[in-house]
Amino acid sequence: MQEKQIAYKRDLVKQLYLNRELSCAELSVLTGKSIPLTARVLNELIEDEIVTETGFANSTGGRRPLIYSLRHDQLYVVSISMDQMITRIVLMDLNNAYVGKVKKIELPLANNPGALDQLAFEIEEFIKSSDVNKEKIAGIGIGMPGFVDVVKGINHSFLKSARGTSIVETIESVTGIPVLIDNDSSLIALAELRFGAARNKQNAMVINVGWGVGLGMILKGELFRGYNGFAGEFSHIPLFTNHKMCSCGKTGCLETETSLVVIVEKAIKGLQDGKLSMLKNLSKDRIEEASEAIMGAALKGDQFAIELISEAAYHIGRGVAILIHLINPELIVLSGRGSAAGKLWLTPIQQAINEHCIPKIAEDTEIEISSLGYQGELIGGAALVMEHYDQLDIKRNKLVDMK
Repeated sequence: MQEKQIAYKRDLVKQLYLNRELSCAELSVLTGKSIPLTARVLNELIEDEIVTETGFANSTGGRRPLIYSLRHDQLYVVSISMDQMITRIVLMDLNNAYVGKVKKIELPLANNPGALDQLAFEIEEFIKSSDVNKEKIAGIGIGMPGFVDVVKGINHSFLKSARGTSIVETIESVTGIPVLIDNDSSLIALAELRFGAARNKQNAMVINVGWGVGLGMILKGELFRGYNGFAGEFSHIPLFTNHKMCSCGKTGCLETETSLVVIVEKAIKGLQDGKLSMLKNLSKDRIEEASEAIMGAALKGDQFAIELISEAAYHIGRGVAILIHLINPELIVLSGRGSAAGKLWLTPIQQAINEHCIPKIAEDTEIEISSLGYQGELIGGAALVMEHYDQLDIKRNKLVDMK
C-alpha cells in the first residue's frame, strides 16, 4: 500500500509539473483516482512542502475549487543539451527556471572516443558545484544528436563506451542519479508540446535549425518516434543534385544547403569574394560565434546576412512542403539555435510552400517561430525526466542497491 501511495504522490507531482496549476477534481480525472484519495495525498504533499495551495479557480457558478501547484525549491532536474560540438548543463526547478548559470563546455562528439567519460565527469562536477543535495534531484535528462535508442540508453552515432556500457549506465554509475536520454530534436518537440507553441495541438512538426536540420513530430497529440525511434531525420531528405557530401555520407541532402554550418561557410566565401557586409573576421573554427554574428547582422538589416538566411529558409521550405503533403500538420514550429533569426525565416519558407505545395493541403498549416528558442532542448530535458517521474523511484532504488 505504501509503495502505491508513493507512486501516486509522484504521479500528482508529474501532473502538476506538466499543467502548472490544477484542482483536486482535475487531478482526480487526470490520474483516474478517487477525489478522497487525491485530496488525502495532496495534503500529504503539502505537509512534505512539495505542493502548495495557490488560491481559488475562477468562478463558473457554485463554490470555487482550490488550486494547487508545486513549490519550486524542493525538487530539481539536471538538464543537458548537446550538439555535435557544444554541451550545455543546467539545474532547473519545477517551473523550468534556471537555478544558477548554464555550464557550457566544448565537447566534440565525432571521432572522440573519450566523449562519454568526459560528459559523465562534467555532469558530476556540475552537480557537486551546485550545492544541491542529490536527493532533491529527480533525474538527469539529456538531449543529443544522432540515432538514440531511448530503451537501451545508447546512441548509435556518438558517445560509445569502451567498456561496452550504455550512456545511461555510464552516467548513472558516476552520479547515482537516474538518467534519461533522447534525440535532441525529439526533446525540442517535447518542450513545444508541453510548454510551447504546440501545446494542445494534435499534429505539429517542430524543426530544429542548428548544425543540421532536425525534426520532432507530434502526431495525435503525442511525440512520434517511429518504429525504432529514429523518425524525423529531416536533414537527410535528398533534395539536391549539388554533389555536396553530407555528414551522413550521402550527397544532396537537405542539410547540405540549409544548416548553420553551410550558412557560415557561404558567408566566409562571400566575404572573401568581396561581398559588402558588416560581418568581419568570421571563422569556421569559431562556428558558434560566427553563426550568432550572421543572425545578429541579419536582424540589424545587413543585406548579405539576410540573403544567406533567406536562401537556407527557402530550401527548408521545400522540405516543409514535403512534410505538409505527407502529414497535413496544423502547425510547423521553427526552433533550436537558428530560431534566433526570428521572423526572417518565415517569408522564404512560405514562398517555397506556395510554389511547391498543393494549396488546398497547405491552406490551414500555420508556421511559427518558437518562443522557447535555443532553450527548448534544455526545457525538453527537464520535461523528459518529469514525464517519467512516477517511474524513477524504482530506478533510483536500484542504483542505491548497486552501490
